[in-house]
Amino acid sequence: MGQERFCKMKQPSHIQISGEGLPAPRGHFSHAVRAGNTVYVSGLLPFDDTGAVVAPGQIGPQTERIFEILTCILRSAGAGCADVVQMTSFVTDIGQRAHVNEIRARVFGTTKPASTLVEVSALAAAGALIEIDAIAVIPG
Repeated sequence: MGQERFCKMKQPSHIQISGEGLPAPRGHFSHAVRAGNTVYVSGLLPFDDTGAVVAPGQIGPQTERIFEILTCILRSAGAGCADVVQMTSFVTDIGQRAHVNEIRARVFGTTKPASTLVEVSALAAAGALIEIDAIAVIPG
C-alpha cells in the first residue's frame, strides 16, 4: 500500500520541471511544476552547482545566483523572465531590499511582476539571506 493510499492513480494534470544542469532539490519537491500554461517555481535558494550556498552573508551575489537558477528553470519550461507574473522574496534582513531591487530591475527590465517581500528569521540553508519563488505564464 504505497502512493495509491493517498493519491488516486490517474494521468497527472501537471509536468515536473527540472533546470538542466542544476543539482536536484533537497527534499521531496520539484524545481517547478507546469500545469497547463502556468509554471510554478519552488522557492529557490542560492546554491552553486555542488549544492553549497554561494557567498554566505552577501545578498547581492546570492540574489544574482537565484535569478540565474530561475532563468534556467523557466527556459526548461519554455518560458523566460518576461513571462513571470508573480514573485515572492523571503529575506532575512529587510534592510537589504535596495540591493535585491537593483538586481531584480536589471534582470526583469521593463517587466514588473506582482510581488511580495517578506522578512523571515531564517531560511532552510545556513548562510542563505534570500529565497525566491515565482509563477510564470507560458506564451501561446
